Amino acid sequence: MTEVRHPLPPFTLQSAKEKVRLAEDGWNSRDPARVALAYSLDTHWRNRSEFIVGRDQAQAFLTRKWQKERQYRLIKELWAHDGNRIAVRYAYEWQDDAGHWFRSYGNENWQFDEQGLMVNRYACLNDLAISEEERLFHWPLGRRPDDHPGLSELGL
Repeated sequence: MTEVRHPLPPFTLQSAKEKVRLAEDGWNSRDPARVALAYSLDTHWRNRSEFIVGRDQAQAFLTRKWQKERQYRLIKELWAHDGNRIAVRYAYEWQDDAGHWFRSYGNENWQFDEQGLMVNRYACLNDLAISEEERLFHWPLGRRPDDHPGLSELGL
């Protein structure tokens, strides 16, 4: 049985925005098994200094990530799209095990197969230490509410 993840390429402006929001919602679930299903079995990632190959490695990476990055809240925004590719910018806030807060900023380039699974994910990101008072992402853990401002509205 072939896995299919809608919306499918080629992407329109609307379907690219939908794909980005679905990715944001998935990552905000902090469920590595669920999130990994959006990627092809042979997916290739570059994330900081890690090079990940395959869905199993992606799931292991996500498990490690969310054990370290507590109170994780993410916002993604469409930057560009063309055919089977989407570029996003994003920011997320998280807390380490010592109670320090961070905001991580980044860009990702995504490429999808015909079934809508991500085959390539190239991420570049940087971390900024912030105080608890500087936090901007205030919603209960999980999906960002539709009425919560996005990156542009927050001036990020």
